[in-house]
Amino acid sequence: MAQARIRIATRGSELALWQARHVAAAIGNLDTDLSCELIEFTTTGDRILDRPLAKVGGKGLFTKELERALLDDEADIAVHSMKDVPQQQPGGLLLPVMITRAEPRDMLVCDQAGAIDELAKGAVVGTSSLRRQSQLLHRRPDLRVVSLRGNVPTRLEKLGGDDLDAVVLAAAGLERLDLIDQRMSVISETLMLPAVGQGAIGLQMREGDALIGELEPLNHEPTLRCVQAERALANALGASCEMPLGGFATCENGKLRLRAVLADPSGGRLVKVEQMAALEEGLELGKRVAEQLRAQGGDSILAGLL
Repeated sequence: MAQARIRIATRGSELALWQARHVAAAIGNLDTDLSCELIEFTTTGDRILDRPLAKVGGKGLFTKELERALLDDEADIAVHSMKDVPQQQPGGLLLPVMITRAEPRDMLVCDQAGAIDELAKGAVVGTSSLRRQSQLLHRRPDLRVVSLRGNVPTRLEKLGGDDLDAVVLAAAGLERLDLIDQRMSVISETLMLPAVGQGAIGLQMREGDALIGELEPLNHEPTLRCVQAERALANALGASCEMPLGGFATCENGKLRLRAVLADPSGGRLVKVEQMAALEEGLELGKRVAEQLRAQGGDSILAGLL
């Protein structure tokens, strides 16, 4: 018998609440008796905004409180931006459902330029991501990249102040909050490969929970397979916020294509790998691409990050 009310754990940011409400609406559209209640949490990552994530504990700072709520039976689902979820999950938790992925790429926000190559020499670009920083500097070593934390609206407000000429943000967040305007342009994945899981929303649940089966109709299989391949890549490399890694998988003609990039934060060295495999071989594909990255010079990049 269907559970009458589902408790959804979410962060309290505007974007996180949009995602949780989006999931709640999708659950409400199922032909069941399920209804939803949102439970907001302020995570450690939300409280620490004056230092880069890589310096204060990484992506897990945005998920630990929500995962603890699941394990303590204070919530039934945690809704996550998949790019914020560490590769290793706590025992007893699964990510069995992925909502259809939104635009996975990054977006340049700038009043004076419509593309990275059009930025003025020495322009100052704000981003919270070493992945973005390394690819920006590889393309444009003359740029000055500065750390930028905070939620999406806060980062946009800083543009024009703080001597910032441009900022780089995930396109999906801007689209979901209806913030797209004429200052913004999508950055091609050939120039800047997205983060692992970017644009995807995952539903985390307790292992063995009957709710997994009830919510399976919400799962978008191509998104799930692509994100699993990307996360297998990151896991094989031991990825964290301190690793400038991009990984992006697509389903094409019944196969998985996985592209990956690993670069040092200065942008001086950059290694790219691209491979394809059968749809059901995503985990093996991720591991294989990780091995290729290491073999083609990634090991020296990783050693330099220690």
